[in-house]
Amino acid sequence: MKFIPILIQAGISGFESPAAEYKELGLSLDKLLISNPDATFFGLAQGESMVEAGIFDGDLLLVDRSEDVKDGDVIVANYNGCFTCKYIDKKYARLLSASPKYQPVSISLEDEFQLEGVVTCSFRLHRKLRELLACMH
Repeated sequence: MKFIPILIQAGISGFESPAAEYKELGLSLDKLLISNPDATFFGLAQGESMVEAGIFDGDLLLVDRSEDVKDGDVIVANYNGCFTCKYIDKKYARLLSASPKYQPVSISLEDEFQLEGVVTCSFRLHRKLRELLACMH
């Protein structure tokens, strides 16, 4: 992977082309971001309950099933047949949103609950989701 050693600002300014000088790094995003490929999957965030955690509707989530779950981690879980992304409150067995608009959800023994993994990072997609999905097929 090539690394361009410049700071990129959102505004337009006059500076030399980033391609003029670059360094070759022996890195791959897979090696950098994924510690256990056999236990890692991607998911798409939907909704606005995790916006204050920096996770927006349409973001791509990297989820690792092999990570030990710690109190306060952002997780993906199957809760009563629906996949959800929330903070986990292990002490009080609750799922917490990152927005005051949404109330905590208690996990009871009657609920179907399966932890799917820890969200280790998220990516904002800047192309239309439809285009991304078309490229994947």
